[in-house]
Amino acid sequence: MKKALLFRPLPKGRVQCELCFRKCIIPPGQVGFCGVRKNIGGVLYSLVYGKACALGVDPIEKKPLFHFLPGSSALSLATVGCNLTCLHCQNADISQAPRETGEIIGRDFEPEKIVSIAKRQNIPIIAYTYTEPTVFLEYALDIMKLAKNAGIYNVWVTNGFFSSKALDLISPFLDAANVDLKFFDDSLYQKVCGAPLKQILENLISLKKRKIHLEVTTLVIPGYTTKKDQPRKIARFIARNLSKDTPWHITAFYPAYKMRGVRPTSPQEIEKIYEIGEKEELEYIYKGNLSQEENTYCPKCGALVISRFNYQVTRFDKNGKCPKCGYQLPGVY
Repeated sequence: MKKALLFRPLPKGRVQCELCFRKCIIPPGQVGFCGVRKNIGGVLYSLVYGKACALGVDPIEKKPLFHFLPGSSALSLATVGCNLTCLHCQNADISQAPRETGEIIGRDFEPEKIVSIAKRQNIPIIAYTYTEPTVFLEYALDIMKLAKNAGIYNVWVTNGFFSSKALDLISPFLDAANVDLKFFDDSLYQKVCGAPLKQILENLISLKKRKIHLEVTTLVIPGYTTKKDQPRKIARFIARNLSKDTPWHITAFYPAYKMRGVRPTSPQEIEKIYEIGEKEELEYIYKGNLSQEENTYCPKCGALVISRFNYQVTRFDKNGKCPKCGYQLPGVY
């Protein structure tokens, strides 16, 4: 266990967690919504500090981050727990386990051990992923500080549902983030994920203002994401509130968890949304989960800059510059 960084004491031994926008008020002996933060004697503790339930090496493209050290590997880790309840979660066995079973599983890996593994294997990136890194912030933050000192990059794959105080803590050490923008309809966000849309949009803007490299992923769920002109609204939000050169990953859905009865996304649906993104003048749109090319082209001259197929990456750029016209692509290369 580790004392939580963000909470405040309340009368009668209760505490209020300030880690995400839920701001759970937790009575003595109880846990918050995420299931991994417990009030013990009027003090809030993280139950997952140092307990990695998943640890492995992935291509950075799997996060997905396409404009951040393309072709590199990332040491990826997670603990159990999440502050959302997405009905389509592909990692529900670890993200929802504390809430559904009360179990806290994971092997002991101190922050120093995580960083030493990355250094020993010459892995340039540590990714906080698989579950929501916000709920293991204390653990992630200690690793991030050590990684930064060792010259290793830190990236988050996140649902974006963290408090401004949490962002203040991590932003000096965070190099890149991929944020899920699941819907552009508040009622659907509440119904499918158990969270409001507003705060996620605010955090996307905040990340961009802090000059943290940002990419956005939208999982296209038939009958959900495709309703109420949401793809156009998402593309327009990215173009107008983030930037037209913010990479947008439109990803095909496959049935999982509590949405096993929903059909997979068709290639035609992905193509239609791709065309919507083009009409909104987004410069980098990628079609995910379809086993096809996801190439990067220069928005100025159209030349092929980076070729990708099933995580096989061929780079033609020169430190992120177009090989033909020299245009500098956004990101880190």
